[in-house]
Amino acid sequence: MQLCNIAKDIMSSIVRINGPAQVNGEITVPGDKSISHRAALLAAIANGASKITGFASSADCQATLDCIRKLGIPVQQSGGEVIIAGGGADGFQAAGSEPVHLWAGNSGSTIRMIAGLLAGSSLDSEIDGDPSLRRRPMRRIMSPLRLMGAQIEAREDNYPPLRIAGRPLRAIHYDSPVASAQIKTCVLMAGLGACGATVFTEPAQSRNHTELMLPEFGVSLTIDECGPGRRIVLEGGQQLRPVNYQVPGDLSSAAFFIAAALVAPGSSLAIKGVGLNPTRSGFLDVLDGLGGGIIRTNVRTSAGEPVGDLVAASSRLSCAGGATLLSGPVIANIIDEVPMLAVVATQVHGRLEVRGARELRIKESDRIRTVVEGITAMGGQIQEFDDGFAIEGPQRLVGARVSSHGDHRIAMAFAIAGLIANGTIEIDDADCAAVSFPEFYSTLERVMRN
Repeated sequence: MQLCNIAKDIMSSIVRINGPAQVNGEITVPGDKSISHRAALLAAIANGASKITGFASSADCQATLDCIRKLGIPVQQSGGEVIIAGGGADGFQAAGSEPVHLWAGNSGSTIRMIAGLLAGSSLDSEIDGDPSLRRRPMRRIMSPLRLMGAQIEAREDNYPPLRIAGRPLRAIHYDSPVASAQIKTCVLMAGLGACGATVFTEPAQSRNHTELMLPEFGVSLTIDECGPGRRIVLEGGQQLRPVNYQVPGDLSSAAFFIAAALVAPGSSLAIKGVGLNPTRSGFLDVLDGLGGGIIRTNVRTSAGEPVGDLVAASSRLSCAGGATLLSGPVIANIIDEVPMLAVVATQVHGRLEVRGARELRIKESDRIRTVVEGITAMGGQIQEFDDGFAIEGPQRLVGARVSSHGDHRIAMAFAIAGLIANGTIEIDDADCAAVSFPEFYSTLERVMRN
């Protein structure tokens, strides 16, 4: 397929982008993945039919819907509108006497969150995924679930597939060793059906979509942010009511276009209806600190989530004092955007260093290594650490062939790198972008100008 500014080889899944280029215009992005997963799972155990609009188009979120259907919950979908006829607290059903076999595809969110519901159900189940997901560690959710009385097994006691024998669970007090929204959501999902009050403590605040969404479904919980850690208390046995829920645009998807507008000279781009949750907007804060021209307008609240419009324009980016170190609690807030931030860093005046991000080693790819490989292939210089990297800019990037390693965020980050490169960038296995943003290349094509 030959597009105006982007050439796509369908047979080999290679995308070629001719730079340098700019982006101009107005776009919307798909619904937020993290919120879509949670809304679908909670709707599945609500008492009645919920309508979710703006549901994410990503393959990951479709995997969650497929799992819900396989568990006997009726799901109707028309574009971004999804209606889920929840079956109540114990509404999951099996077609026969054998364990229910579920497929999470590439989605770590699906497998880790739904495990909390499956552990306390009356079903036996097995949930598996693609080769990438099979490399993702699961002991981090298995440990608290086992403390709650769950019977759960995994390959090498850590990797999918997960085999879960549903049974009644007991509430626990769990101090999470890491700030992880997926661990938190898994434990709270299990706690909904457990006997007693589940208390979850995290060392720092992770994404709080679950805590904001549960009250929308009629669930009471308390949050204590005093003292060490952040405590969430959830009483088990509460019934969930159905909802009409509007999912905001995905900020992690918008991040690629925000970055493109900042680093590509002559660019100006408006992005409408984006989620601005403070636990997700660290990327915007980092860019603001570098001098990025980002304007937030029409900010409002929808179902507890802050939403607004963004306008980003090309800017001279620089590190205050010549160097910026990103580490500590901010890393959990920007973890998904770090590959894109690495590309931005090549155009920043000064040294930008990311540390404490070893979690990137166990994502869909080893994102530290794949970022280093990609920037190096484009003629850039980057220093690799076990837990991050450092880049000193600005640097001149050139066209090259880059492997996505099947990682959607790597593919999209280097597509944006193609806008600021002299020459043509070729991205192998570029179609993996559909995992989170199926419309990415068509959206980029629409606003890209050589």
